Amino acid sequence: MTRHFLRDDDLTQAEQTAILDLAAQIKSDRWGRKPLAGPETVAVIFDKSSTRTRVSFAVGIADLGGVPLIISTANSQLGGKESPSDTARVLERQVAAIVWRTYAQSGLVEMAANTTVPVINALSDEFHPCQLLADLLTIREQKGKLAGLTVTFLGDGADNMAHSYLLAGATAGMHVRVACPADYLPDERVVADADAIAVTTGGSVTIYTDPADAVAGADVVVTDTWVSMGKEQEKAARVALLGAYKVDAELMSLAKPDAIFLHCLPADRGYEVSSEVIDGPQSVIWDAAENRLHAQKALMVWLLEHA
Repeated sequence: MTRHFLRDDDLTQAEQTAILDLAAQIKSDRWGRKPLAGPETVAVIFDKSSTRTRVSFAVGIADLGGVPLIISTANSQLGGKESPSDTARVLERQVAAIVWRTYAQSGLVEMAANTTVPVINALSDEFHPCQLLADLLTIREQKGKLAGLTVTFLGDGADNMAHSYLLAGATAGMHVRVACPADYLPDERVVADADAIAVTTGGSVTIYTDPADAVAGADVVVTDTWVSMGKEQEKAARVALLGAYKVDAELMSLAKPDAIFLHCLPADRGYEVSSEVIDGPQSVIWDAAENRLHAQKALMVWLLEHA
C-alpha cells in the first residue's frame, strides 16, 4: 500500500525515528542516495507563495537524482476545472511523487486517496509536518534526544505549526505545551489525537493560557507568525490578543538556561518574537531552515522505499 505524509501522525514513533536517522545520514553524505535517478520527476505544487519549501524540495529532488516539476495552481487546472482526484490520476502516470503546498487539508486527503504515488503535505492550513521533521532533527542535533524534552509553542494555538507540534512532539515522546489565548485554542480533535499518542510514547500534552507558566523550565521554545497567509485582515485583532505571547528576552529567560529557540520563518520581527531572541545565541532557526532539505530528502527516500 502506498504511504503518504499528510499529517504528522501518519508516522509511528519508530518510523519517525527511522526518518530522522536517515536524515542525519543524508546530511553527512549529501549525494549518497539517488532513488530518483533516471531522472524521475516529482511534481511540486504551490497554491501559496513559498521560499524555504520551494527551495528545499527543488534542491532535494535534484540531490536525489530527480527533476522537480514546479507547478503553480494559478497556471494549472487544479483548483479550477479539475479536482484533486482527477489531477492525481493524471500525475501518477508521469511522476514518482506529488508534493503539495495548499490551503484545505481535505484536498490532500482526496489526492492521496486517488493515486498510487506518495503524496506529501508541504503545508496546509491544518498541519505543517515537513517543518516538524526539520525541527525535530534540529532539536535532536542540539539536545542529543527528543523523548522526555519539554517543548513550548506560543501564539496562535489553532495554527498549523501548533497542531503539528502537538502530533509530532507527542509521537517523539516529548512533553508538548501550547500557550495561547482562549480565542485561539488548538482543534480539540488534534489535542485528543495527540493525547492518545502520548499515552503510548511517554509524552504529554498540556494547553496553557499563561505564557510564563508554559515557558517555565522548557527545553525548547517555539513560535510562529501571528498572521498566516489569508488572515491579513485579522492582523490588528490578532496583535491585540496575542501580544502577551511575544517571545522576548524576558520570557525566554524563564526557560532552561540551555533552552533553544525555533521559528519556522518567515518571522514578523517585533511581533511574535524580538530580534534580540531570533538573532541571539539560543536561536537555531537557520539550522532548522537548512534541515528542511535533509529531512525532506529522507522523507522522500523513505516513502519511495515504502511505496
